Amino acid sequence: MKKLLLVLFMCLIFSGSVLAQEIPKDVQNFINETFPETNFRFDGAIILPDNTMYLPVFPSKLDTVDKISIKSTYPLNENLKQKPDLVILNNRFVLLKVINTNGKKTVINMTNPPDELLSALLPQDILLPKGLVIPESLKGIIGDLDITTAQDTGLRINNAKSKGIKKTSPVNELNEKSFYIAPGINKNIQVVYSNSKVPAYALEQKFIINDMKGYDGKFLLVTYFDHKAMDIISLMDEKVIKTVQFDTVPEQILMDKDKKIAYITSSANSSVYVFNLETMTLKRQLKINGKCDKFTLSQDGTKIFYVDRNKNDIWSIELDNNYLLKNIGTFPNISEIAYLNGKIYVISRTKNRLAIVNYETLELVKELETCEKPVDLYAYNNDLYVLGAQDNIVEILDTTDDMITDKLFLNTESFATKITPIDNSELIMITNAKSGMYSVVDTQTKDIVKTSPLDVPVRAIVITNKVKTIK
Repeated sequence: MKKLLLVLFMCLIFSGSVLAQEIPKDVQNFINETFPETNFRFDGAIILPDNTMYLPVFPSKLDTVDKISIKSTYPLNENLKQKPDLVILNNRFVLLKVINTNGKKTVINMTNPPDELLSALLPQDILLPKGLVIPESLKGIIGDLDITTAQDTGLRINNAKSKGIKKTSPVNELNEKSFYIAPGINKNIQVVYSNSKVPAYALEQKFIINDMKGYDGKFLLVTYFDHKAMDIISLMDEKVIKTVQFDTVPEQILMDKDKKIAYITSSANSSVYVFNLETMTLKRQLKINGKCDKFTLSQDGTKIFYVDRNKNDIWSIELDNNYLLKNIGTFPNISEIAYLNGKIYVISRTKNRLAIVNYETLELVKELETCEKPVDLYAYNNDLYVLGAQDNIVEILDTTDDMITDKLFLNTESFATKITPIDNSELIMITNAKSGMYSVVDTQTKDIVKTSPLDVPVRAIVITNKVKTIK
């Protein structure tokens, strides 16, 4: 009996040592091909040169293969250089990336984990990051390790990244709509109906369009590169019915449809023009500091924010305080600004960071890591939508506590660049300026409800009900 117990004890020790052994050499070589100088720590943890951490999950038995390769990833169809959240190798070895979200460390939360995970185990003497939380669905990989599990790890991933276009049901809010699209590569405005991917026809312009906004479902306001005027196009007539002259080239257009006012920038003379939408006339000229870029109207319509492209200073214009100018501070590499709940949100495309600043005190409230190459922000109610171009992902930030609550994979396989709200609905459209594809997100359910091809790239888009033209 004693011998039997001794044998069992030795088996347990041997089993534990197998699970805690170093990463197989062929797996190490495979990782080092993409990330030279990766640290394969003595306890089994894998630390990439940029300090990204992967947890190795050992199968009960490694398959024998001629050459190590990736069997599958999550998000799907990524290579190792993209650092996916989950990597399954063709020998059944699994890599789980440690994800930082809302100040917590966790791993991917999957409703139906793959078999390779369900039958595998973490090294039993691995030194885990402090406070790591493992999803309840993966508790089988824990073994005897002391790790907290949770049903909700603090992040909801709504849409798996997948090949092709996500199958969706028809979106009623897009029925009988027209898309007026400025591609940015020619002088035409392409007109596409919502049930089609190809333009029905084009409205020819004389210059390449810089910015374009719609008003009242009947008009387009259009600015052009290197042209000192803004055109008003009547959609009923499908022609320019008025040209508004400026001293310098007008650029970006902001709309406050409730107040029936547009704000138009001109960086050449450091001005913002106030434009009356009812009379289609210039109301006044506001002199500002610097050359205006990243022009943004706050959700409540009380403030405009912009970046001085020469100095990277952020300024606000207090529209309800006699157009008072306020310097917010200097931030490098700004790609977009938003304002919610008394806080300014600033993203940096090159740094993959989101800075949050208290508007009154100008103190830095928080700084968060975002999806890679954040290019646009959209504020709606208490949510802030952050568009990441690198992986075509939307992260949703709850601005009441400044935590990322949702991630949406767009499945467009293209470089998303812009978020456009769809009037009189809870929907937003996400487009890109390089290839034709768009996604529609429901801001109430926080789900992608439509993904469709489009034969033209989008620099600017206006979505209206179909307009009956004058014959």
